[in-house]
Amino acid sequence: MTGFEAHLPHAVQAQAHVQLVGLGKRYDSGVEALREINLSIPKGEVFGIIGRSGAGKSSLLRSINRLEQPTSGQVLIAGQDIGLLDEDALVAQRRRIGMIFQHFNLMSAKTVWQNVELPLRVAGVAKAQRQQKVRELLELVGLQDKHKVYPAQLSGGQKQRVGIARALVHDPDILLCDEATSALDPETTQAILALLSKINQQLGLTIVLITHEMAVIRAICDRVVVLERGNVVEQGQVWEVFGNPLHEVTRTLLAPLRQSLPADLQARLHAHAQSSSDSLTLRLQFAGQRAEPDLTELSQALGGKLALLDAGIERIQGHPLGYLLLAIKDSPHSHEQLLSKARQLADQVEVLGYVAAA
Repeated sequence: MTGFEAHLPHAVQAQAHVQLVGLGKRYDSGVEALREINLSIPKGEVFGIIGRSGAGKSSLLRSINRLEQPTSGQVLIAGQDIGLLDEDALVAQRRRIGMIFQHFNLMSAKTVWQNVELPLRVAGVAKAQRQQKVRELLELVGLQDKHKVYPAQLSGGQKQRVGIARALVHDPDILLCDEATSALDPETTQAILALLSKINQQLGLTIVLITHEMAVIRAICDRVVVLERGNVVEQGQVWEVFGNPLHEVTRTLLAPLRQSLPADLQARLHAHAQSSSDSLTLRLQFAGQRAEPDLTELSQALGGKLALLDAGIERIQGHPLGYLLLAIKDSPHSHEQLLSKARQLADQVEVLGYVAAA
C-alpha cells in the first residue's frame, strides 16, 4: 500500500466509491502527467484535487471517466476496473459519471431546456420522461424561469447552472468538476459552490473537483490532495491541510488566503525595542487542534498589558484555524518565559519584533 491509501483506515478503503491504484499517465510527447497515484474516495464525499498549472489535475480527473486512457494502473468505480469494460459498458458507465466544465460547453443554438434535454434525446429516453427530468433539474438549479432562453442571454453563473443540470440528467453517482468556478466572479463562485454542496447533500453524489484555488477547497471539500508534477505531495482532511501545510507547494497555494501584516502595523514594527513604551509583538497560529483561543487564559498566562493588534479565526469542518497578533508590554516574565507560555496555548508562535505605541 502506498501514497494516499496508506493514510486511510481499512474500512474507508473497503467502501471506496472511486479508487485509483498505481495510476500513471505518459503522453506521446514524453510528458509524464501522473506518477503512481493511489487514492480512495468514499461514496458521498466532496474530494478536492489542487495544484499549479501542469500539476496533472486534468489528467487525473479525466482518467476517472476514461476520457484519458492511463498508461499504467487501475481506475475502479464501486470495485469495477473500468479499464476492462468494452465500448458499450463504458458508455453505460460514463452515464453514471456527470461532468461539468470550466467554459460550460453549451450549444449556443439551443435553449436552456434543449441543452439539458439533449443527452436524454441521444440516449433515446421517451419524451414524457425527458420533460419530467428536465423540469425537475431546472428547478433544482434555480432556472425554471429561463427554460426558453439561449446561452448568449445568460450570465456566467446561469450558464454553469445549465451545465450542472445537464450533468445530472442520467442520475449519476459521481460528479466531476473541471475548474467549474474559475471563469466566474467571487460572488457567483460562492453561489455555484453552495449549489454543488446542496446537490451533494440532497442527492448523495460523490463529487470530485479540480481547482487551483484553495478558497474553493475550503468552501466545499471534505478532503483534498495536492498534486505537483504528477505526484501526490500532500493529502488529508481540509482542516488539517489548511492548519498545518507540510509541503512548500501547499504553503504557496495557501499564501493568498493568509492575512499579511497590515501596512500601518508594519510601519510601527522594529526588530528591537526603540523605547520603553514599545511592546513585544507575537503572532500566535492556531491549526485546528485546539478549542477556540481563550483570551482570558492568554492574558493571565502572558501577564502585563496585552493588546490585540489583529486577528483572523475561521472554522473549517468544525475546527478553529487562524491567528492572533498580540502586543505585550510590562510582562513580569522574561522573553523566553513568554515564548514558552505562548507555545503552550498556540500551535505556532512567531516573534515579529517590537511595535511602537500608536
